[in-house]
Amino acid sequence: MKNPYYPCLASPITIKGVTFKNRIFGAPMSNPELDPDCHMRKEEIAFHENRARGGMASVCIGLGIVDAVGRTHTKEVKLYDVMSLPSLKEAANAMHRHNCNAVMELAHGGKYAGARSHGDQEKPLVLGPNDEINPEGLPVTSMTDEDIYRVADCFASAAALAQKAGFDMVLVHGGHGWLLGQFMSPSMNHRTDKWGQSLENRMRFPLLVIEKIREACGPNFPIEYRMSGAELVEGGYTIEEGIAMAKILDGKVDIIHVSAGVHEDPDAFTITHPSMFVEHGCNVHLAAEIKKHVKTPVATLGGLNDPDMMEEILASGQADIVELARQSICDPFFPEKAFSGHKADITRCCRCFTCFYNYLTNRTFCCAFNPVVGNELANQSGFPDTTPKKVLVIGGGPGGMEAAITAAQRGHTVTLYEKNNRLGGQLLSEEHIPFKQDMFAFVQVLEGRLKKAGVKVVLNTEITPEQAAQEQADVVMVAIGAQQIVPPIPGIDNPKVVDLKALHQPSPAVGQRVVILGGGLVGCESAIYLDSLGKEVTIVEMKENWAADSYFMHRNAMNMYIRQSHIKILVGTTAKEVTDQGLICHTPQGEQLLEADTILLAAGMRPDRQLTDAFYNTAPRVFQIGDCIKPGRVLEAVNLGYYRALDI
Repeated sequence: MKNPYYPCLASPITIKGVTFKNRIFGAPMSNPELDPDCHMRKEEIAFHENRARGGMASVCIGLGIVDAVGRTHTKEVKLYDVMSLPSLKEAANAMHRHNCNAVMELAHGGKYAGARSHGDQEKPLVLGPNDEINPEGLPVTSMTDEDIYRVADCFASAAALAQKAGFDMVLVHGGHGWLLGQFMSPSMNHRTDKWGQSLENRMRFPLLVIEKIREACGPNFPIEYRMSGAELVEGGYTIEEGIAMAKILDGKVDIIHVSAGVHEDPDAFTITHPSMFVEHGCNVHLAAEIKKHVKTPVATLGGLNDPDMMEEILASGQADIVELARQSICDPFFPEKAFSGHKADITRCCRCFTCFYNYLTNRTFCCAFNPVVGNELANQSGFPDTTPKKVLVIGGGPGGMEAAITAAQRGHTVTLYEKNNRLGGQLLSEEHIPFKQDMFAFVQVLEGRLKKAGVKVVLNTEITPEQAAQEQADVVMVAIGAQQIVPPIPGIDNPKVVDLKALHQPSPAVGQRVVILGGGLVGCESAIYLDSLGKEVTIVEMKENWAADSYFMHRNAMNMYIRQSHIKILVGTTAKEVTDQGLICHTPQGEQLLEADTILLAAGMRPDRQLTDAFYNTAPRVFQIGDCIKPGRVLEAVNLGYYRALDI
């Protein structure tokens, strides 16, 4: 019987005797932290289990390293260490508890290995296709035949270990510029022996690895092979050669998983891991082209977050399987909601790189929209016991909305007061910005959850501390947000000076020539939006760097756009005066008049501490949430709203 909502997406697929309950697979996601021996802790297992719980057909644990020489950083699962077996067995069991197949990625960093993993050694051994110096400045040693056969055996041993642990499939990483991809690539493989030059020779090592895994695991253990359909770098192979590679793999592996790019290239990174500035499904066309030429099932991915788009991909024959990574963090219950007709309750990944940034810098799992991420172990037992109470939430931004929803779900009687005529707070600025639609959609999802949870919402009401006290609530949660900073410069009250509310409409209330006062994340994103509308945009920033408050992956994505735009950025520049002609600034080259029809304020936010603190003692317990404490990201607001509500 077919699912009435998504008949293709919800249909099972059987591969080498292993049945996957639907066509949504969890793409590889590695672990930011492990125990000192690089074995999975209960925290990592709980994270991956939470992805499995929501209905995906499989979950893949990323970066299982097959050889000590192949490590690219210090927190990759050691598949060459038999002592990894107990934690891997526990991870596989966790997936199986939810009728979800467990998949392990097999990887080797090749020429990109060594620098991060063996930095304590004077001369770490780094192996690759050629003798060269890698981007970290370390010498790379060209692999001998003995090295190649030894590493192929390492892949096989790692696959056998995963199979012994109860994993249902392995994914061999041959894309993104990892070792096997380095041998496949004409831009990275400069060998003149049987392992290089022709496509047949460059594919010899990957085929050897596949053959060794078959020998070690038997003919009925599924092998998924991840490749880049195109490298997307200068000198790299295009889709035409990607098709030829896939034809060589056809029939030798059980799934051809088509990704894109070379991970170490900053520009390609934002396509491999699509930023909000590229279309959803940006890499699907690569899989679609390859599928025309092979009989093996083809998997695709690339910033997918919409079940309607996924259904169309499968229904139109562009791929057989869709794979999700970030979307499975943002809303692990994505499949269950889609298949049960609750698409409107899906929290869609907005591709903000919050997860990537925290993974790389803080070694934590994190999501801007999902407060459970990174705390799955603590949340597994559900909400703590509580006695029903009367709760007031003051402020209808994302933090206040999340607090109200969570409190109501726990059985409290909740009223939310919002001074404006709409909920959403600062996220309302995103409503008409094309690349921010997923972020604005989060407001709509929260509105639906407020209604479902039974929260009473009172709009157009700026409740005072005195009025809040008169309500005699048990708990008051203050989420009144922050105020926009208005620089104290002459002429700032000129009519041509507007704040971000000028963007809260289908056609922004700005002129043709726009000077943005403030080159942080908000100012730069606003500049990209206005440039896309054909406006002449100049950014003025006091610091020496623009978008210094953004995640570096997101900044790379913005930089790709800005390089090809007409946006002008003046850093180290101070605004001195607003005149009828524009903005007078002090630049490193001296005083300059920036002619402008509109000056858009994006100089930051500050909390209204006097008003916020006035709510103290309006109830036995008073909590503060989000920007009224310290202006920050939606991540902090949502997390505080959720966990403050758990404290009630």
